[in-house]
Amino acid sequence: MRELVERELTPEGPRRCGGVGKGGRSVTVNLAGSPIAWLHARGHLDDRLFDAGERLRADYERAQMAPSVTMRWDPVRVRTTGDAGLTPGERQIAAKARFDGALAAAGRGLEDVLWRVVCAGESLPDAERSLAWPARSGKLVLRLALDRVAEFYRIS
Repeated sequence: MRELVERELTPEGPRRCGGVGKGGRSVTVNLAGSPIAWLHARGHLDDRLFDAGERLRADYERAQMAPSVTMRWDPVRVRTTGDAGLTPGERQIAAKARFDGALAAAGRGLEDVLWRVVCAGESLPDAERSLAWPARSGKLVLRLALDRVAEFYRIS
């Protein structure tokens, strides 16, 4: 199933809500493209849990990016808040620290299904089979893990 929508493209990725601003760049996103998007579209995950999963996946993907090895001609950094003033290598390190903290917040026993479904993109039934769990038990465990991750990211 494909559910395509147009989203504004920001430095952090596609903006979840709102249209494209005047003169802004846009990207077409398939809302049913990931396992948690599939669960969210069918009402199995609320917005808070979906946002936590998307934030974890974004940090996972940012942490995997290789740092630049060529000369950088960026302007001198000024003291700011957030990732805005960080170099690409520093952003990668910060994303890795957030990702590790979120998995630690999920706790042992919950991090495996969280990583498989949210980051690796495995379907829930495949993750249950590979973890040797009973059928339809993964949804509850995933919801518990995403709730803890939402607390870690302070998503209300």
